[in-house]
Amino acid sequence: MTFHEQLITLRKQKGLSQEQLGEQLGVTRQTISKWELGITTPEMDKLIQLSDLFQISIDELVGRSTGSEASRQAPVREIRYVPWHYEYKSSRTFHGLPLIHINLGSGRLFMPGGICRAKGVIAIGNIATGIFAFGALSAGIISIGGISVGLLSIGGFALGLLLALGGLSIGTVSFGGLAIGILSFGGCAVGVYAMGGAAIGQKIAAGDYARAAIAIGNTTLGQICINPGSNITSDAVRSAVMQLFPGTWEIIIRLFTMAI
Repeated sequence: MTFHEQLITLRKQKGLSQEQLGEQLGVTRQTISKWELGITTPEMDKLIQLSDLFQISIDELVGRSTGSEASRQAPVREIRYVPWHYEYKSSRTFHGLPLIHINLGSGRLFMPGGICRAKGVIAIGNIATGIFAFGALSAGIISIGGISVGLLSIGGFALGLLLALGGLSIGTVSFGGLAIGILSFGGCAVGVYAMGGAAIGQKIAAGDYARAAIAIGNTTLGQICINPGSNITSDAVRSAVMQLFPGTWEIIIRLFTMAI
């Protein structure tokens, strides 16, 4: 709203005539009329008098928005995702590697140049490599992560040289929903020696469904098939194993005789 429009509105709200307003300001009715027509504008001293009379700021009087007016409006807030990041690296090292390196971040893993890598004796990070590694992707002697590779490995997908535990595990000895290894245990187990809901072994398998040279289970397929509900003793199983696979480790034999 312009000054002359604002003046007309404020004068009428006060119930004043042009003559009455002029008397309070010490000017003539004609001066007030010229202000309201936009022909002339008042001097600063008269603007101050008008501001005091109508109890508004000079900015509002002349039609400019004010900070107080803006403050009455709801603030506009920008909502955006800001990734967080934490990194710690110990000053002590072992053959050039920090003893502990933690490097974690949110929203950075797949950003170019933003992968949080940790490398140390003990490494914890989005991607971690070390003797002990913990991360979404981890590789180490002992490795724990979503995808883990190591001598001893635990993860959603675990690949272990000696031992693997995971949803999908591959290792010398493996435990998992799907386990593949020399000795494997799982919902579905595949290996030289396998035990699980469904077990497929090169030499011995035990499970609800078992397939191997020596198969122990309710449903079996192999050279020697053994049903745990039968009267076959553990000694008979031992004899069958030694007959087909002499030299089998005693711990393996005992493990499978327990399935009877």
